[in-house]
Amino acid sequence: MPLISHLNAIKPYVTRDGSLIFELMHPLLHGNKNQSLAQAIVEPGQRTVLHRHHKSEELYHITAGEGEMTLAEETFRVQAGDTVCIPPGNAHCIANCGERPLHMLCMCSPPYSHEDTELL
Repeated sequence: MPLISHLNAIKPYVTRDGSLIFELMHPLLHGNKNQSLAQAIVEPGQRTVLHRHHKSEELYHITAGEGEMTLAEETFRVQAGDTVCIPPGNAHCIANCGERPLHMLCMCSPPYSHEDTELL
């Protein structure tokens, strides 16, 4: 039996970094094993809290909007179509510097957990 979730059936929540999250696929909710996939939305003028994950490698794939990404000691622009790899232990945050919501897919392996997220 395939594991399927649909965006319209997902109740969003605000995660520890301050972004609005739609948990598209997560082991605690859907039964998959090794990774999680979420859609995050950062509103214009907003920024997520600088944080790091000690165990998870994270990928951000920007699907709409534009922003400024801070990763470790670097800050750079991102836009729709860009994918950023965030190695475990690296401090990161993203700011929406555009005029419309910044949408991104966030993939974590091992899966995202609040316990693995340290706010800085």
